[in-house]
Amino acid sequence: MKSKGNFGDYSRNFITDVPADLKDEQSLFFEQTIPRFAEEAIYIYSFKENRMIFASGWEEVVGYRDDEINMLAIVNMSAPEFAPFSHDLNDKALQFIHNKTEDLEKYSFTIELKKIHKNGSEVPISARVGVFSSENGKIESIIGRFQINRSLIFGKIMRYAAYGPDKEKFEEELNKILFYHLAISNKEKEALSLVAKGYSFKEIAHELGVSHSAIEKRIIPLYKRFDVKSLTHLVSFAYDNNILP
Repeated sequence: MKSKGNFGDYSRNFITDVPADLKDEQSLFFEQTIPRFAEEAIYIYSFKENRMIFASGWEEVVGYRDDEINMLAIVNMSAPEFAPFSHDLNDKALQFIHNKTEDLEKYSFTIELKKIHKNGSEVPISARVGVFSSENGKIESIIGRFQINRSLIFGKIMRYAAYGPDKEKFEEELNKILFYHLAISNKEKEALSLVAKGYSFKEIAHELGVSHSAIEKRIIPLYKRFDVKSLTHLVSFAYDNNILP
């Protein structure tokens, strides 16, 4: 089911608008130990404390001071055309990881989207969100890195990727809820790029070290998702919408 309201139906149970106390001991520790690149904003949100516990770089990226930015604001500042997709991705990723109990810190996802600056302008962002800490098999906190990426060319297609020990299942679960969005994952894009080079499904399977059926599962659903009738049409659609370079 697609999310309603300003943010995901599942995520809303875990998100607050409480900003970080940048003067407390843990925030000062993170400031000293977590590297941050130019034009990058970082947050750490604690589910245990129901608040942001660290924020850095937000004024440079989206115009909000580090002591005023909060999780609810970050979620809701997506540009309108990206918001439904972003909300559903956040929801399904959080649900998936909540059902895991091991190696939680190895799970993350990426998304390319536009965020709305405090001054109303649009900012092209490459974002990565992952588990920062866990305790007794449960997520304790997450970390998000939002980097301005001026090289992004946006078409109608949303782009995302999943990472973690159970990466295949993670992406499969994301694909289920994201099927009704015009979106493509890194794994689907990887296979499609080889199709565009003239590889057969069998050759792509060999190249990527997976089964023939695995390639079919990555490519065939794209016909319905993008409303195309043939492989040639699919490749043409991919170029026209900046999925392939």
